[in-house]
Amino acid sequence: MFIIPLHKPNSNLTVKALNMAIQRRKGESPTLFHCDQGIQYRSEQSQRILASYQITFSMSRAGNCLDNAVTERFFRSLKSERSNYRDYVTREQAIADIIDYIEPIYNQKRRHYKLEFISPAEFEYNLLKTA
Repeated sequence: MFIIPLHKPNSNLTVKALNMAIQRRKGESPTLFHCDQGIQYRSEQSQRILASYQITFSMSRAGNCLDNAVTERFFRSLKSERSNYRDYVTREQAIADIIDYIEPIYNQKRRHYKLEFISPAEFEYNLLKTA
């Protein structure tokens, strides 16, 4: 599971973030991309990249915040565990720090109740091991 933070919704930024996530997986493409109702995710450009990597597209139902509970929980964790306690001078500094939180901490070490108290990386490893 990879969380892709965006500061402004637009399809170019969405595609850039998707490519970054795919590259960070070292050539192994994710199988599912879940998002909210943002129009940038429905753009031809975004849909083309998802199709090119055979990524299943999943979108929350309109007006149902529970469909996106995992993402909402991520942003709550990011704010309460990291960004609320930092003073960023530049946007680049904020991005670098948030990536330093997502990659080695949130995805690799942070244990999640909904994943039976294992990290997203452990969950994915176990899932792929049994597939």
